Parts: sequence; C-alpha cells; structure tokens
Amino acid sequence: MFTDDVWAQTTDLVRAIHEHPFNAALGDGTLDRERFAFYIVQDARYLEAFAKALAAAAIKAADPDEMAFWSQSAHGAIAAERTLHEGYIEEYGLTAADLTGVTTSPTALAYSSWLQAIALSAPYPVLAAAVLPCFWVYQDVGAALVSRSSGTHPYRAWIATYADPAFAESVTRARLITDSLAAAADAPTREAMRAAFVKATEYEWMFWDSAWHLEAWPTAKWLP
Repeated sequence: MFTDDVWAQTTDLVRAIHEHPFNAALGDGTLDRERFAFYIVQDARYLEAFAKALAAAAIKAADPDEMAFWSQSAHGAIAAERTLHEGYIEEYGLTAADLTGVTTSPTALAYSSWLQAIALSAPYPVLAAAVLPCFWVYQDVGAALVSRSSGTHPYRAWIATYADPAFAESVTRARLITDSLAAAADAPTREAMRAAFVKATEYEWMFWDSAWHLEAWPTAKWLP
C-alpha cells in the first residue's frame, strides 16, 4: 500500500523525531516551560494553516464521506486542539495581547506557507498525502510517550490528546483515503504524493527542532 511504502521510506526520519531532545524531554516531563510555551504558541499558528488545508481537501473531495471526514478534521484542528492550547496558555499566564506580539518562527511560517500552497495549487491526492504526516506522526509520537507519563506528568494532557483512540481512528481513515487515491492515480501523481508526504514529515522534525532551539529570525537584530 502507498502509505506503508512512504512510512517505510521515512523510517529513519520518524525515528529521529522520536529521539529528538524535545520529545525525549517531553516524554519524561523534564521539558522546560519556556520551550513548551514556545511550541504551543507556534503550533497554534500552524493549526490555522492546517485547518485551512483540511477544509480545502473537503472542497476538492468528490466522495461525500471523504468531504465529511476532512471537514470534521478541520473543525477538530481548530476546536479541540485550540482548546488544549488555551488551557496551557492560561497556565503560563499568557494573554491574547502576548500571543499577538509573538513572532511566528521561520519554520512555522515555512511549514504553514508550504501547506497552504499545496492546498491552493496541488490536486486532491497530493493534498491528502501532504496533510497525512501531521495526523500520523503526532499519533505515533503520542502513543510512544503516553506509557511514560503518569497522572502528575506536566504535559500529560497534550500527550493524551494524540494517544487517544479516537485520534488513532482518524489516522486510519486518513491513510485509507490516501491509499485509495494513490491506487487510482497515475505514476506522476503518485510521485508527487510521495514527495509531499516526505516533505511534510521533514517539516514535522523541523517544527520540534525549532521549538527546542527557541528559533528566532536571524534578521531580528536589525529591526525595531
């Protein structure tokens, strides 16, 4: 199957995501609050683009069930995850003004812009492959981390969200749709799907890495 093949192709990259210092510290609860707060703010920015990409998939889909899945997923990206973010944002004492003043990181902007470009210009099968890693990689990481987090773990709420069986079901559904589209696609389209899946997985690693390093714009020193 297509998704089995592209997952196998990114095995080393996914392993690097699991082993990244950010996720290692997240798993054992030692991740410092500054890095997690940075991640939460940037992820909230990214989710806006992700939800728009999912909504675009719903528009491009011809099958009513697929339309419904992508539409519900777009709602979930904003409603469920933003609710979780707001809880952490409140915990850190951040306000709406604080968030407005936080600059979107280079990686968050790059990932968001790339995903929106795919949503606007690429055919439906390529878009499905591009959004799949955000479902699948997060679920894979969450499932690996949940066994390491106790009830007092400071980030258990975040981990539990992505380890939830309902989220795993959405990953399975997204994979089935993508496999079906790949089976019906011609060779150039399948290659474009493969490239989109790999690129999105690369961005997933970069996103966590940017949070670990509290990524800033190198040009900021020359601006007010």
